[in-house]
Amino acid sequence: MSIRLFYTFLTLILISLLSLSNAYTQDYTQWKLPDGAIARFGKGGIAEIKYSQDGTRLAVASGIGVWIYDTSTYQEIDLLTGHTALVKAVALSPDRKMIATGSWDGTIHVRNRVTGTHKKQFIGTDHGIATNTLVFSPDGKMLVTGSDDGNIRLWDADTVELKHTLIGHTDWVWSVVFSPDGSVLASGSADGTIRLWDMPTGKHKMTFPEEMGSVLSVVFSPDGKVIAAGSWEHTIQLWDADTGKQKMTLTGHKEGIGSVAFSPDGRTLVSGSFDGTVRLWDTSTGTLKKTHTETHREVSSVTVAFSPDGKTLATGTRDGIFHLRNIETREIQKTITAYLSWVNCVAFSPDGKTIANGSFGGNIYLWDVETKGHKKTISGSMSWTKSLAFSPDGKTLASGSSDGIRLWDTNTEAYKIPFIKQIGRAECLAFSPDGKMIATGGDFGEIGLWDAHTGKRKQTLTGPEKTIETFEDPINSVAFSPDGKTIVSGNEDTTIQLWDVDTASYKVTLIGHPEAVKCVAFSPDGKTIVSGGEDSEIRLWDTATGKLKKTLSGHTLWVISVAFSPDGGTLASGGWEGNIHLWDVETGAHKKTFTGHTSWVNSIAFSPDGKTLVSGSRDCSVLL
Repeated sequence: MSIRLFYTFLTLILISLLSLSNAYTQDYTQWKLPDGAIARFGKGGIAEIKYSQDGTRLAVASGIGVWIYDTSTYQEIDLLTGHTALVKAVALSPDRKMIATGSWDGTIHVRNRVTGTHKKQFIGTDHGIATNTLVFSPDGKMLVTGSDDGNIRLWDADTVELKHTLIGHTDWVWSVVFSPDGSVLASGSADGTIRLWDMPTGKHKMTFPEEMGSVLSVVFSPDGKVIAAGSWEHTIQLWDADTGKQKMTLTGHKEGIGSVAFSPDGRTLVSGSFDGTVRLWDTSTGTLKKTHTETHREVSSVTVAFSPDGKTLATGTRDGIFHLRNIETREIQKTITAYLSWVNCVAFSPDGKTIANGSFGGNIYLWDVETKGHKKTISGSMSWTKSLAFSPDGKTLASGSSDGIRLWDTNTEAYKIPFIKQIGRAECLAFSPDGKMIATGGDFGEIGLWDAHTGKRKQTLTGPEKTIETFEDPINSVAFSPDGKTIVSGNEDTTIQLWDVDTASYKVTLIGHPEAVKCVAFSPDGKTIVSGGEDSEIRLWDTATGKLKKTLSGHTLWVISVAFSPDGGTLASGGWEGNIHLWDVETGAHKKTFTGHTSWVNSIAFSPDGKTLVSGSRDCSVLL
């Protein structure tokens, strides 16, 4: 083989490998899509971050599974799925062979760490109660889990045989951790105590005083001499692990501390709090060394982890901010994107090219339907974005949050008009078909009609039976009829009400749901109203007469979202149990079920051509 031919061949191989690598990296959000889904936007939320003992891998527990990163590049290399609810906890065995995950679905999965294949899957409690925390023993032979039932369970890591159940806590167990030599297990609970247990016998050794409030996180120092605990009472306490005597209390956080970790040299303690900050403390003096503000959003917890070499600090927030910091310089060396917080609302643009979603963190994310990529993030509200709607011409995006309503120019992301402040949270909103008005409903029990161009309030609608006692019942959902003449609302007081838009007068109340009505919508021809509620049922009503036409049953928990297809032939419904059902509107027959979300489906919308359906969930993801 000539030298020229050899180098040509080598170049082709390198190009092929690079192409595969790039494709693998770019397509990570499409890995392991659930049946029926063609795209996923976002990686879920961040529940916990753990480094492997050798530092080569980083695991992130999220709403849709566990993401695995190669720490040499911090690129995604795998997504572990299989749980049917949020993955709350993750642990990597010291021998690099196993990874365990615990979920709010009550199950624990143990996988081969290299291949990601399941070794074992089992129920972690007597009644499938949520698993909040788990850890491998330092020798890798034991897996310990803590659950909502207040018990701690010791399992053989290889056979998953239950060896011991440690009983003593009287409330949820939030955190379990081994001492470095494996001789002691510490547990923190919502009952306000820290308990120490002898290993491997499981005998109780001591209980630290009940003065901390709920204990959210516990950790041993690298030398095993100190235990640090973060509590709901905004404090961190350090204890002598041998005597149980309190050494010091660290104060400064304004909310509970959900995560604490020692640096490998033991000189620094890092804490992540629901106040959105990360604080680094000198463990010898208790003085604050540095504060990093990770997020300004409403009560967003922060999980923290040191890399084993002590050079990197990983932090993840409830609203999806994931930073890797250089410990020496304290600077952010990398931001890992596409993690979201709870997705409260989704909407298609009128041209079908863009999907918008609003989240717990307040941000609005815009996604490109064709490329399946992220287009832009709109930041404005510091509180939950509860509702979204595009104007009929697609030039304006309206968002409702707990602090009011905002109108955005979809091209520039700038405010179109000054911020609109209403009484209470804007739980729901809708544009009129001509785009001239916006209707909003909130937790104060009234519907506001606003001029979409000036932002001025035009009318306030309240039903005739509203009194001082019932006036504060929230409006959960509003919709305009296709001709723009009628507004329908779904209400917390179990009623559905209709108003005449021109006269701002009340028309009729539809009664049938025995519990709160969470969602309503008009059919495209305006002849039918659909409602879903906490009774887990869907009702179809005749708009003209107000009579009940059909009742559809299939959800096992609340029906939170409903949407008609553009042709009016299909109805989609999203439920608290995480399922989406499709129904034939004419016959009421059930057509299909999508089960891809691991938490409740807050919002659904059909594309303008009716070929696709988008859903947003509390699992912090958007599925198409």
